Amino acid sequence: MKIQAGLFRAGIVLVFVLIALGWLGSSLYPDWLWFQHLGFSSVFLTTVSSKLLVGLGAGLVFLLIVWVNYSVARRYVKRAGPSAGGRGGISVEGLPISERTVSWAISAFLIIVALMVGSAASAKWSMILLYFHPKAFGISDPIFGRDVAFYVFSLPFYLFVKAWLMGFVVFAAMVVLLVYSRGNLFRMELGAPQADREIQSPPKLKVDPIVRNHLSALGIVIIGLLVWGYWLKVFQLLYSTKGPAFGASYTDIHVQMVSYRILMVVLVALVILLAINMFRPRRGAILLGLASTLGAMVLASAVVPSLVQKIVVKPNELDKERRYIAYNIEYTRRAYNLDKISEKNFVANQDLTAEDLARNTMTLENIRIWDDRPLKETYGQIQSIRSYYGFSGIDVDRYLLDGRYRQVTLSAREISVDQLPSQARTWVNRHLVYTHGYGLALNPVNKVTQEGLPDLWVKDLPPVTRGIEIRRPEIYYGEKTDNYVIVRTKEKEFDYPKGDLNVYATYRGDGGVQLNSFVRRLVFAISFRSTDILFTGYLTPESRIMFYRTISRRVKKIAPFLSFDRDPYLVIAEGHIFWILDGYTTSPMYPYSSRMSEKLGLEINYIRNSVKTVVNAYTGKVTFYVIDGTDPIIQSFMEIFPSLFRPIDRMPESLRSHLRYPRDLFDIQASMYRSYHMQDVQVFYNQEDLWQVPMEMYADSQQQMKPYYIIIKLPDEKKEEFLLMLPFTPSEKDNMIAWLAARSDMPHYGDLLVYKLPKEKLIFGPMQVEARVDQQTHISRELTLWGQKGSRVIRGNLLAIPIEKSFLYVEPVYLQASQESQPGVAGTRKTVGMTAARSVTPPRSMGIPELKRVIVAYGNEVVMREDLASALAAIFKKAELPEVGRQTTREEEGSIRELVVSALDQYRRAQRLLRTGDWAGYGEALDRLKRLLEKLESKTGVTVPSEK
Repeated sequence: MKIQAGLFRAGIVLVFVLIALGWLGSSLYPDWLWFQHLGFSSVFLTTVSSKLLVGLGAGLVFLLIVWVNYSVARRYVKRAGPSAGGRGGISVEGLPISERTVSWAISAFLIIVALMVGSAASAKWSMILLYFHPKAFGISDPIFGRDVAFYVFSLPFYLFVKAWLMGFVVFAAMVVLLVYSRGNLFRMELGAPQADREIQSPPKLKVDPIVRNHLSALGIVIIGLLVWGYWLKVFQLLYSTKGPAFGASYTDIHVQMVSYRILMVVLVALVILLAINMFRPRRGAILLGLASTLGAMVLASAVVPSLVQKIVVKPNELDKERRYIAYNIEYTRRAYNLDKISEKNFVANQDLTAEDLARNTMTLENIRIWDDRPLKETYGQIQSIRSYYGFSGIDVDRYLLDGRYRQVTLSAREISVDQLPSQARTWVNRHLVYTHGYGLALNPVNKVTQEGLPDLWVKDLPPVTRGIEIRRPEIYYGEKTDNYVIVRTKEKEFDYPKGDLNVYATYRGDGGVQLNSFVRRLVFAISFRSTDILFTGYLTPESRIMFYRTISRRVKKIAPFLSFDRDPYLVIAEGHIFWILDGYTTSPMYPYSSRMSEKLGLEINYIRNSVKTVVNAYTGKVTFYVIDGTDPIIQSFMEIFPSLFRPIDRMPESLRSHLRYPRDLFDIQASMYRSYHMQDVQVFYNQEDLWQVPMEMYADSQQQMKPYYIIIKLPDEKKEEFLLMLPFTPSEKDNMIAWLAARSDMPHYGDLLVYKLPKEKLIFGPMQVEARVDQQTHISRELTLWGQKGSRVIRGNLLAIPIEKSFLYVEPVYLQASQESQPGVAGTRKTVGMTAARSVTPPRSMGIPELKRVIVAYGNEVVMREDLASALAAIFKKAELPEVGRQTTREEEGSIRELVVSALDQYRRAQRLLRTGDWAGYGEALDRLKRLLEKLESKTGVTVPSEK
């Protein structure tokens, strides 16, 4: 029987070992191959080994503390036996379970808890690595004089260790109490009846001397950890929220800190009392010491600070808190880099002339009249080509086109296999055939065709380009590529549609992990829970599996210790397509710096844009470039992962010219700067000059204005540059008070400027301009009429554009047909035992947002015209202005290729209008198609006989 029981236990252990090996094989091994393929083997080994060491360390410490205490208690209970009134151990009465089985069960339970503890602790691996690789900030806190590195790198580690050790010891104490209580060595005894009275004597707590000493020792450890905790709490006062500003306040420094130090002394005295109790029991003294300690905690932590705050501080708050408010302002500005913002004055005159416009032609040429929201829908309807293609978002960038610096909008045409017809969503199609998106759409921000559509300079399949070369248009890695694919198989990959046929290709890059062995196929089959990977006959030794293809997930998998921007953006460089994603180093532990949590989804009070991550859309290669080497946190990670990061100087110039200041960081800084531009303590305390981000109209509703990219010439600068900017208005008012700009072009990348407007005169803010637009009867009448004819009027983003020393406001107006397709039968499906069910297509809008008008406001004048050039001419009473946002058509251009492309565009537009029943638009499109064909006829010299 013993042999059978041993074999049974060995079998159970073997099963668990096999399960563990299977888990390791299906999770760690694929990741190892993936990191190895990308050239980040050392990063993987450092990360995994750190997690394992932290997890094992925490689990072993837990087991050591709990198991030692459990073993001591259990051994003494067994030794005491029935003589102590116990039951001789931890058996389960009334059940046929031996004490040995119970011991095995408890051991298994403790091991499971240790594994859970280790798993939870391993999540803190990066914080622990930072503790062992600290870098000085060169800035000391104003209270204790410690370098900020102590708070960012060391204090989180100490808090982690203290909290977990406290948890381990308390858990061990609970286990010990349970063991002793079941052994009857720690119990309450009812009082015996009194001979001369009817009442009983009070119950007494009976504790064995060994038990008393054991519990006293545990109590000493717990109180010792409490003493350490109060020592740490002194430093945590620098994150206090009790005062008028974040950080330690008057009460925290003069009362709370003293209270914590007194409590440390009281707790040390209690430790001495417990140590004496182990040799000379004094139950009354212990109870008195505990009661006194609890009373001291209440008085020191709550009562006394509250009284001082109410009686001393509140009546004289500004005087008492002035010093600490100043610390909050200083350290918050440092933590968010607000102290690097250069403040300048902007006079905001209203004397702009046509000659001034002529000197700022590049600015006018790059005024963005294409809002990304309607533009995304326009792209989707005119450039998706097939139902399985889609555009995930619109990016804004700048390129040198036709020898001119132009701002453009662009978006990748990605594939979504979920949009394939249901019968086509087979494993082969989803993972072997439809593997990649293709090409992109790109247009200058100020160009519009006569049809009110963007003038696309990159479009169609295969890409038709103008001024931009794209040699590798395939997109295997993007924002919508969330499934794994396998390339270089016996099945050709779908490349792009061409008429009624499809073009197929084979992947020629080095992306993905090779599936060149049965073991790899088995591991990936387990990892992706797909037997098709194992049994399909389409794979070859050259086949490669691509996974983690979504840009954000891909870079976070490599560098989970960084925070990343929410929007990767598209870049075309040297004929290839890349994604750039900004990486941030953050911390919530910068002393005296105010915290925020609403932007990146985590609480922070320090942030730096230290990393630019580049991902090749074809190969999936990932490169991390350090753009802010002065950041101590990234310096620590560079020491931890020396092979991961490259200096920004090694980034190719073709990519460096497309770096842009990240919008998420700008949002955070703008949000903090609303308050922290006030550096005078009294002004800050009273919030006298609080700013806010203005509201604007979009469509027919108000929303908060978003930062926008723009090409302008800054005041006192000699040439135009690419900026991210945002206006500010005073709190609860609509007039503009300042505007913040972040520079993106080298060598001024990252410079922040705020231009303050004069307070003695009115400068219209966005909502005031919107109101003035609504007050123009001829404009509001026309917009109202459009909205009543089965169309939706969309008022796009309002741009406040600084030119010279003045502001020009531009707002595009789009029109979208609101007719809906009629519900119809999309197809049928058969189910066993049921009648055929019809799949009804829901109604959807078929209209394409078209740019119909541009509103320009300057000074007291507001006009609305068909294009930007006409609106500017009307404002400045000038018939001839630079070519800025004028409607264009290919009929005016001389290239035969362009005429052919335009004719095809008009044919496709006519077909769309025909399907929607827009007969007037259909006839107009046919007329334009006729004129294009006649132009083509004259260009080519080919004469087509007229119809008789």
